[in-house]
Amino acid sequence: MAKPTKSIAQRLLDAELAINNSLSNPDILAKVTSFGYDQTRLEAARALYQEARTLDEQQKQEYGEQYEATQAVRQAWDAAGAAYSAALKIARIAFRGNETARNALGLSGSRKQSLSGWLDQARRFYNNLLRSPDFIATMTPYSYDQTKLEAEAALVEAVATASETQDKERGEAQTATKTRDAKLDELDQWLADYKAIAQVALAASPQQLEQLGWVVAS
Repeated sequence: MAKPTKSIAQRLLDAELAINNSLSNPDILAKVTSFGYDQTRLEAARALYQEARTLDEQQKQEYGEQYEATQAVRQAWDAAGAAYSAALKIARIAFRGNETARNALGLSGSRKQSLSGWLDQARRFYNNLLRSPDFIATMTPYSYDQTKLEAEAALVEAVATASETQDKERGEAQTATKTRDAKLDELDQWLADYKAIAQVALAASPQQLEQLGWVVAS
């Protein structure tokens, strides 16, 4: 089928109107039944509509959860980034002239802008600091003892965890979209077929076609 031009809400409403009004009007139902669209077949179509509607609601929920996960990453990154930036400034002073420490902690150069790059730098900084009692001893006079460094390392790990959750939610949202779209396409095809049948079955009753949502040119 061609790419739909109507909104999803309108596509669902069109199907709901055609199905429900066919089932609720005995005369329309009798006429389309003679062309193979009896009550059982229309009830099956209504179930298809309900499934498409449910999948649409679920897709919206999944994208809402993805949005929340994205916000959580940003908040975690902001908190960890502020702590890391301050600690980095202190470390560059504390380890001035100590090339071993500067290399181990990655003190030189700019910070990466990508999340993956930033995480790599921040983890290297805190992990190597915490592995070395000498490094911790050097930072302690600047109010960066082991407890504080461990707390800030935990902030960095919270960013990684939030990012993993974001990736999971993104994947679920994409899957929900594909599932919903496939069901909507199925519903659209059913409605297109039914419209063609109804136009024949109700050819002598244009007002009944309009009751199903299809305006007949006068």
